[in-house]
Amino acid sequence: MVEPAHLAARRQHPDRRWWRPDWTARVALIPALIITIVCFYGFIVWTFIISLTRSRLLPVYNFTGFDQYARLFANERWWTSMQNLAIHGCLFIGGCVVIGYGLAILIDRGVRGEGLFRTMFMMPLSMSFIVTGVIWQWVMNPTLGLQEAVRDLGWVTFEFNWIVRQDRSIYTLAIAGIWQQVGLCMALFLAGLRNVDPNIWKASRVDGIPVWRVYLHIITPMMRTVFFTVFILMSAIVMKAFDLVVALTGGGPGFSSDLPARFVVDHILNRQELGMGAAGAFVLLCTVLAVISPYIYFELRKARGAH
Repeated sequence: MVEPAHLAARRQHPDRRWWRPDWTARVALIPALIITIVCFYGFIVWTFIISLTRSRLLPVYNFTGFDQYARLFANERWWTSMQNLAIHGCLFIGGCVVIGYGLAILIDRGVRGEGLFRTMFMMPLSMSFIVTGVIWQWVMNPTLGLQEAVRDLGWVTFEFNWIVRQDRSIYTLAIAGIWQQVGLCMALFLAGLRNVDPNIWKASRVDGIPVWRVYLHIITPMMRTVFFTVFILMSAIVMKAFDLVVALTGGGPGFSSDLPARFVVDHILNRQELGMGAAGAFVLLCTVLAVISPYIYFELRKARGAH
């Protein structure tokens, strides 16, 4: 009787692995997958369920429909925080992208002292938003910060009191946030620029194309994936902004610099309105999806079209 080939091979090589290599990687990812499902998606579902109840200090599962959402949308402070979120988000993301890309281009062009500049712009990333908020609170304090320092130099009419003005306080959050995160954006853009094919620059020099046109019309479209990454990262920072608000402005004066994340935490911890806070958190999640989903859709569509 002839022995099957696979049995003969197994006898000759008893230590040979008979499973596919990618199975080990998949098995190793199972714990992370379970944690993600339970701690992320599970808590999203739980938050939505709590938002349908009258829960205050502790969860109480007596469902009242969408009453908490009606209360939320009737709350003037909530709409103020959402308006502030739009202003802060546009300024913060736009500033990080524009300044970060500009700095990356300057360093990519071979500016002197590249290592020093990279260290200087990356240094704020080593600080937490709490530390950043405290530093900029000192800088913007009208009685001991930048305003007082400039006045001591002779410009007695100089004013920089945005932190105590209701119509300007929201802009101070964007200034402090950009100062901390622009280094990360610069590093991401610089990594993308360093991966550009050198032949593109050689061809542009042969054709006599100005450098600024190469960056604008050739390099920037090629950096679409990097722009997408920066947009997602900065959007996540904007949506969960809490510690910077607490450390820098405290949401004031009044609620002029309040943001949804602080609104949610304040209602859960201080006002003991768990249901209200859960409703605000779920609406904030829906806002994130509404803003990011179209951008992700078009990027994926372009990627599929490129293939």
